[in-house]
Amino acid sequence: MRHRIKKRPISEINVVPYIDVMLVLLIIFMITAPLLSQGVKVDLPQVPSEPLPPADQEPVLISMDISGNIYINYGENQDQPLDPQTLINRVAALLKYQPKIPVFVKGDTNVPYGRVVELMALLQSAGVNGVGLVTEPPKG
Repeated sequence: MRHRIKKRPISEINVVPYIDVMLVLLIIFMITAPLLSQGVKVDLPQVPSEPLPPADQEPVLISMDISGNIYINYGENQDQPLDPQTLINRVAALLKYQPKIPVFVKGDTNVPYGRVVELMALLQSAGVNGVGLVTEPPKG
């Protein structure tokens, strides 16, 4: 008479593939994280204000640095300054395809008020109805 040996199922989880996937994701995030925070160095004014709720679309962000150079976060060469006519053309094209896209202006603290107003007038001539101004909360 033969005795049948019962084999118990292995109840251990092999975690080696999960560790491999985790390390690959870690490397991907380490490489892409600095790329996500690209942009123009702008020293924003510090005022208390309410944060905006998250939007469905990524907003158009127009930046003006301390030298008065204008940048936009859409299209190629986002780190290259734009002349006023190119800015008007890009914003008008964006509004043609996405009419409800929010537009925000990041003006450096040390830029004269008149330059920011000129920028807002350019945006109005491109068809923008409302512009949001970006600030930072006060420190401390």
